[in-house]
Amino acid sequence: MLDHTTIDQLRTLKLDAFATALEAQRAQPDIHAMSFEERLAMLVQREIHARTDRRQTRLLQLANLRYPHASIEDVETRPDRGIERKALMSLALGDWVTLGDTVIFTGPTGVGKSWLACALGQYACRQGHSVRYLRLPRLAEELRLLHGNGQFGKWLIAMARIDVLLLDDWGLVGLDAQTRADLLELIEDRAARKATVITTQLPLEHWHGWIGDATIADAICDRLLQRSHRFNLGGESIRKVGTQDTSGRKSTKSATAKAA
Repeated sequence: MLDHTTIDQLRTLKLDAFATALEAQRAQPDIHAMSFEERLAMLVQREIHARTDRRQTRLLQLANLRYPHASIEDVETRPDRGIERKALMSLALGDWVTLGDTVIFTGPTGVGKSWLACALGQYACRQGHSVRYLRLPRLAEELRLLHGNGQFGKWLIAMARIDVLLLDDWGLVGLDAQTRADLLELIEDRAARKATVITTQLPLEHWHGWIGDATIADAICDRLLQRSHRFNLGGESIRKVGTQDTSGRKSTKSATAKAA
């Protein structure tokens, strides 16, 4: 007979799901019809599933996505949106993360670029990849604080390890010289190794002008665009009340979420 000491020892070893499943097995009257190997396999699977769920939850929390519940399964791919479900799903299910590719969502305000980027990031988390969301208009102030407290170097190392970096609202506000240089360092450390997702209203041919320094612009664009997947979104703004939610689906709820 299994005693409580064994259950406690399993929990001490942080095998909580294993212990809970073992207690549940003991309550099943026909459990002894199964072999030891079958019961053990079920217990191990329960622990693996629990750890996978905890890891995904932790990754999603650390990602700090603007739309944490965005999901590629919910994306509405109408012809007027300029995005095909087959192309998006092929990308999501492919090896773009491990190859360090760049994904770019362009289009006017309100068409769902940020939502789609978060949906792609959320799926990457579900696949076990680390993700971080950064909004470019706020980055300059965050970088000044990091330089001020001497944490910029540490932050840069941490960002270099992130599997997928989401850069939202690229090109929305101007860059000062320090932010421009820091942005190059951020992208340089990740080039061809880690994946990047960018949302922008700015057409690619205007990126050099926005970056503002020809040499740095060449370096940034070269590293981001050498392996890139581009989606140009269009159609009516989905921020309109009572028309659609941020995934592009019809909705009767107030459109309070902003999908840039």
